[in-house]
Amino acid sequence: MVRANSSSTSAPAGTGFNATRRDASGVATASLTSVQPYVENAADDAVDEAVRALRWRRDELDPELPPRISFAGACHLILAAATRRRLAGLDYEFERLKALMLELELTTVDLVWRDRDDLYHVRNPFPVGGVYEDPATDAAAAAFGGYLRALGLVATPARVPVLQGQDMGRPSVIVVDIGPGGGGITMTGGAVPIA
Repeated sequence: MVRANSSSTSAPAGTGFNATRRDASGVATASLTSVQPYVENAADDAVDEAVRALRWRRDELDPELPPRISFAGACHLILAAATRRRLAGLDYEFERLKALMLELELTTVDLVWRDRDDLYHVRNPFPVGGVYEDPATDAAAAAFGGYLRALGLVATPARVPVLQGQDMGRPSVIVVDIGPGGGGITMTGGAVPIA
């Protein structure tokens, strides 16, 4: 639970610490720094099965953003769509994708589309959590930030907004701060106070 307050708090980077802030207009944000991420190749057969479960084709993937499994506290398979239309048309086989995710110990499949080098649209199927799709996924955003850094797709330090939930009517923006070298990835987004 994130509890927004009017004061800023701080802790050493990489601790997983939540920092909450409220600006002068009363808007609350929360920041979370992940553990040190790592990125590994995704096996071709796993990617093929994910693509089939998503009802996509291999030629609908962006060849400039290769499939990878990225970890920043949890594992996520990152697949990049070649077009915004492909990303928007999410219609996958729930049980089939869930089975693959359980086998690979994935938390989500992070589906991304590059609008610009510094702006991405994402969708996160979450059948292992019992829901079709998550509208805002900090853990996946952290893993994606690690992916961008590991593959040299951003010049660090970098700040990359990730737009999620638009296609499901629950828009969110997660700002991903990617430091140079090692260290955790920091995600910041809007927060709702919980009484």
